Amino acid sequence: MKYKIFISGAQKELKLERQTLRDYIYGDPLLRQFFDVFLFESQPARDRRAEDVYLEEVKASDIYLGLFGNNYGSEDSKGQSPTHREFLLATKLGKPRLIFIKSEDDSKRHPKMLGLIRAVGEQLIRRRFNNQLELNSAVYASLVDHLLSTGRILSGPFDSTVCRNAELSDISEDKIRWFLSEARNSRDYALSEKTRVRDVLTHLDLLNKGKPNHAAILLFGAKPQRFLIASEIKCMHFHGIRKLKPIPSYQIYKGTVFDMVDQSVDFVMSKLNRFVGTRNRGPQAPVEYDIPREVVTEGIVNAVAHRDYTSNASVEIMLFSDRLEIWNPGTLPPSLTTESLSKPHSSQPGNPLIAEPLFLTKYIEKAGTGTVDIFNNCRKAGLKAPKFCLENGFFILTVWRKRFIEKKVGQVAGQVAGQVAGQVAGQVAGQVSLEVARLLKNFKGEMSRKELQEKLELVGRANFEERYLKRAIENGLIEYTIPSKPNSRLQRYRITKKGVKFLKTQGKK
Repeated sequence: MKYKIFISGAQKELKLERQTLRDYIYGDPLLRQFFDVFLFESQPARDRRAEDVYLEEVKASDIYLGLFGNNYGSEDSKGQSPTHREFLLATKLGKPRLIFIKSEDDSKRHPKMLGLIRAVGEQLIRRRFNNQLELNSAVYASLVDHLLSTGRILSGPFDSTVCRNAELSDISEDKIRWFLSEARNSRDYALSEKTRVRDVLTHLDLLNKGKPNHAAILLFGAKPQRFLIASEIKCMHFHGIRKLKPIPSYQIYKGTVFDMVDQSVDFVMSKLNRFVGTRNRGPQAPVEYDIPREVVTEGIVNAVAHRDYTSNASVEIMLFSDRLEIWNPGTLPPSLTTESLSKPHSSQPGNPLIAEPLFLTKYIEKAGTGTVDIFNNCRKAGLKAPKFCLENGFFILTVWRKRFIEKKVGQVAGQVAGQVAGQVAGQVAGQVSLEVARLLKNFKGEMSRKELQEKLELVGRANFEERYLKRAIENGLIEYTIPSKPNSRLQRYRITKKGVKFLKTQGKK
């Protein structure tokens, strides 16, 4: 979207300056991308009073640009010229106002023009020009400054610049409270959970001139994608080794960086094969996935923390039958190569203000060990070495899946998942999802939300509550132990008679 500039000034006296300035803005490679210009004299004839037309255009404009010369202009019944009325309306509407005064010599100016210039000087910084070149240069500097201040062009890191049109009211207090709780538990963060939202953002350097910057919106925004639509994550699961339609399972996750990481990790882990061992070493049977959870989490967190948020592309996570690929828009810092990522290196976050809260909640370590950990964890799991590459503006991580050999001491969870999926498809007219079926199979008596989530090895609370608990309750398969207080900290869940019947039916298949 372009900004609309209303150029105000005496049409006869400043005709050449007005038209030349318009042509200059449209001819400049940078300015023409961001600005449109309104000149009254360029408009076709209309069956309306001129005064009504130009005042309506002031209202519709984004920037008021005033050119003040010697002449005041024709006066209305109140003794005001069109230029004066336009300036007053722009001021009343809170429009950004850029004022340029022709000549250093005030001796030839109309008294009312002198009065207007003095009044303007009490509110704004005025710039003077003696020729067209000086005017063009001054206007260029002012318009570029406007682009910088509104975040349309960047003079510093993306995450530190103001998020255009965002206000403090766009920050979710609930997400701030969650962060404070996590940070205090994880890193003994200094701020209490009752700290004001503004104070938290200030402490984390997430305000720029009192406005939320991009990092603030991505970390704690109520609806981050309202401002940064491409910040979403696309998760896809393919049964084969190529990216082909139709896509068997496709989810687009939105929300804060914390939300999207949790949801994406859960998506991948729910699609991976599981190997369940024996209990010969303890009461709990060990569970192993064909890609370790630590590798999946580290790869996704790295993509979110380091991606280029100025790109119109989104992070894409694709799980194939033989590998996991994580694509994020961006490149490596000049001092790093794809080969050096397997060795210890300094931490160089692409978005440092996003990295800090991720560190405080232990999503990352900020020690340059993330990619090294991916290599080490793959090696420990007996996987092929992961691959990093740069391709078409994307940084790509490829992790190879492990091929399990079925043994008497265990079972391939992928087969179990397939059996469950087939069984579920025939139940309750297909209304019970695989997630709900998996939840029911893991119930033991009355269980809390935390116990169930840990049993299923799921990270994201919001995702678990929405896709598992809520759906199971809506289907009447589980129920609250304290139905009168759904949000009680003592709340637990138990399977209903309908849920028991469902499980018995599953056991017969």
